[in-house]
Amino acid sequence: MNPRMRWILVAFAAVLGVSLSVSLGFWQLRRASQKEALGASIAASESKPALDTQALVQAPNPQDLLHQSVRLRGVWVPDRTVYLDNRQMHAKVGFFVFSPLRLEAGGAVLMVQRGWIPRNFEARETLPAVQTPSGPVELTGRIALPPSKLYEPGAPAGGPIRQNLDLAQFRLETSLPLEETFVVVQTGAASEGLLREWPVVNLGVEKHYGYAFQWFALAALMAGLFAWFQLRPLFVISKD
Repeated sequence: MNPRMRWILVAFAAVLGVSLSVSLGFWQLRRASQKEALGASIAASESKPALDTQALVQAPNPQDLLHQSVRLRGVWVPDRTVYLDNRQMHAKVGFFVFSPLRLEAGGAVLMVQRGWIPRNFEARETLPAVQTPSGPVELTGRIALPPSKLYEPGAPAGGPIRQNLDLAQFRLETSLPLEETFVVVQTGAASEGLLREWPVVNLGVEKHYGYAFQWFALAALMAGLFAWFQLRPLFVISKD
């Protein structure tokens, strides 16, 4: 290959590499901007006044109320409590405890993520002691998406201890008029044997800015190396 053709190929590779790196850097900046907007939307929802039971039931699209605070009154359905296994709090493994709450207004049923409790690893099938009041209860919480699913080999479990909770399937299983599109994460101090120190949602905006810096730095490095090893000799020769 003659020197001219080799120079052209090197220049093409450099331009392609710089263009791709810059494009990826701007893509990371767009992702950061999107997550900042999402964070602002979550903060705005959380700052709104808490919805009462009637307002939540009458909402045309409850999913539009995600992350908003609620104050509910109803009665637990204790025999349908579910213990989601392998959930962590403070780096300890235990259960997220979910119980259906039958609302006073209209009789609708919401799944409430009541809190976290450690499990007994010596007697793995023993249910932890969770106190569930039998009469009407009032609770505060926030509207959230259904619980994320963990890897589960084989067929999904159907007892009180489960790896995952599919709300649509649970509605068929229990015949409860259960809301399928969201749950309520109960907030407040520890009670009934449950902790409620939920982590703050981390959208990872800083991560995207870090990736963007790395891509732009790589583009600058490739441009600098090309200029030093390919363009600089041309200027030196032209001066001579």
